[in-house]
Amino acid sequence: MKSALIMGASGDIGAGIAKELAESGWSLYLHYHTDDKSVGKQLRDYQTAFPKQDFFGIKLDMTDESGIEEFVKNIFQLDAIIFSSGFTTFQLLTEVTSKTMDDMWAVHVKTPLLMLQTLQTKLAYSRSGRVVFISSIYGESGSSMEVIYSTTKGAQLSFVKAYSKEVASLGITVNAISPGAIETKMNSDFSELDLAALKEEIPVGRMGSISEISFWVHQLLEPRSAYLTGQSIIVSGGWLR
Repeated sequence: MKSALIMGASGDIGAGIAKELAESGWSLYLHYHTDDKSVGKQLRDYQTAFPKQDFFGIKLDMTDESGIEEFVKNIFQLDAIIFSSGFTTFQLLTEVTSKTMDDMWAVHVKTPLLMLQTLQTKLAYSRSGRVVFISSIYGESGSSMEVIYSTTKGAQLSFVKAYSKEVASLGITVNAISPGAIETKMNSDFSELDLAALKEEIPVGRMGSISEISFWVHQLLEPRSAYLTGQSIIVSGGWLR
């Protein structure tokens, strides 16, 4: 039985990925920071529905480097890591504080890299290790009012390209999914007018669903994806490309 660590499992996309993998027979480590209710419910649901699999909730503040060492000690067998934690702010670059820059860098880039330094050995032992970043189309194209977010997401994509070459001989693949506009709670503050205008910009005429992201994560974890590494799969309905 294979085991995956999902960073940001309390969020909409992370929870969607967890559901798809649990239904496919994976044991899961579900990371959260403050939303223990979301992960608690998932644990209860999965433990009831899939009693032969193992499910654990583990807490980490990804902006606090001091907690990483203890966090990774709770990870035993590991075949895949999905980094789906993330946040953004809508500000001009001149308005962004140094603290926000540091936190965004830590969550999207530094903490995942520090974790992989320690967990690489476990992924290599699997011989079919998988690393997947949930990046963003803004890492590909950039966005005004989200300059720092775009920068860190772009850094994720550069890391994927480089690290994939370093660990290919260990049987580890490293890829990214770059979503466009997805229907999540992050969009709940948009007005109906704003949402309508956004959908008009998307060639397929709608926003994506969470399951349309979890589907591609699941595909990257499949054995037949072993020859795909160092790539970003853009799932955007043709938007901004």
